[in-house]
Amino acid sequence: MTAPRQRTLFGLLPWPERQAVAEALRTETIGGIVLVGAAAVALIWSNTPWSEAYEQIRDFHFGIPALGLDLSVGHWTADGLLAVFFLVAGIELKRELVVGELRTPATAALPVIAAFCGMAVPAALYAVTAAAGGGSLDGWAVPMATDIAFALAVLAVISTHLPAALRAFLLTLAVVDDLGAILIIAVFFTSDLNLWALGGAFAGLVVFYGLQRFRVRGWWWYVPLGITIWALMYNSGIHATVAGVAMGLILRTTPDKGEGVSPGGRVSHLVHPFSAGVAVPLFALFAAGVSISGPALAEVFTSPEPLGVVIGLVAGKILGIFLGTYLAARFTKAELNPDLAWADVLGLSVLAGIGFTVALLIGELAFPGTEAGEHVKAAVLIASLTAAVLAAVLLRRRNTIYRRLYEEETLDADADGIPDIYQRTLAVGANN
Repeated sequence: MTAPRQRTLFGLLPWPERQAVAEALRTETIGGIVLVGAAAVALIWSNTPWSEAYEQIRDFHFGIPALGLDLSVGHWTADGLLAVFFLVAGIELKRELVVGELRTPATAALPVIAAFCGMAVPAALYAVTAAAGGGSLDGWAVPMATDIAFALAVLAVISTHLPAALRAFLLTLAVVDDLGAILIIAVFFTSDLNLWALGGAFAGLVVFYGLQRFRVRGWWWYVPLGITIWALMYNSGIHATVAGVAMGLILRTTPDKGEGVSPGGRVSHLVHPFSAGVAVPLFALFAAGVSISGPALAEVFTSPEPLGVVIGLVAGKILGIFLGTYLAARFTKAELNPDLAWADVLGLSVLAGIGFTVALLIGELAFPGTEAGEHVKAAVLIASLTAAVLAAVLLRRRNTIYRRLYEEETLDADADGIPDIYQRTLAVGANN
């Protein structure tokens, strides 16, 4: 009798299981849960007697001398792995610009205005708070960013009957928000420029574009070229994640005739599980490890910099996105999707206060290796958790209303069995 085959510990999963894991990580719910889990591990680990081991691993240096790189583990996750996250973000932005909501001014106006106000108002509130308390203005950009993975995970968990237009609005808003964060990182958090390295990175991007233009296929062309562009961008003084965005924007997102999937779509499909399951969680693991002792938490609400971050993310996002959307709909030709009510926009505005990943990254860039930086990290975590809880309460209530309307429609459906969507829209407005 043949003995049962033993599975190797830490070995590769069988192909069907690997496929199942990859598909799960492509959903915002699972990716968001993994992200939150990594942050929780970091918080617990850094507040136990083993916190010194956490710091030693985070600060351990290794490098690639041939590329002029010698970074700590924490910097490898922030500068290296997050480039993969921004590659996926760049592909999504390109898709929105070419075939999505941003391709025409009419459909793009409202989320673009909402995103712009949702960045400007938090930055302004931070500046006012920091200046009033005599603090540093260096962290003005920290509360500007929305964490799309975290926000969509919260929305996916509580949304069973919320309109699809709400998720589409959040996605478009977050894409514009990501573009703003990318520009801020490139322009305001650039150290002394190495023009030779920057020129080399630009030349590499030109080659990358040429390969796409002439329909060259094969990962063996793009992977070495992409790593070289990333290394040159890092050595140029511009944050290395900008390389990921640039390559994402260059990849084609519309398939040629006879081509089933575009290169951008194929890369996003393949890389997204790694981004959601490895890159972003590892960054969170080594970025979210801050002290949550009583004195440290007190600093969040008494020091001007972290307090400005909390006010910016929680209050600033609500005021900026909701008022920006309302004023745009009131005084311009832009119109709110008829499937949405203003109470939905309010819930989405609160949800956008989840600033986790990019906010932590900007916080590290604004306050590198300082005690203020640790307090700002704690502020990002507290503000994101607060926004998630408030949004869950508001959107859960909206979900209950939509579920009730759906059940009423099902009972009162026409003879042909098709619910009247126009009655639903009117009823939603009446329940605001």
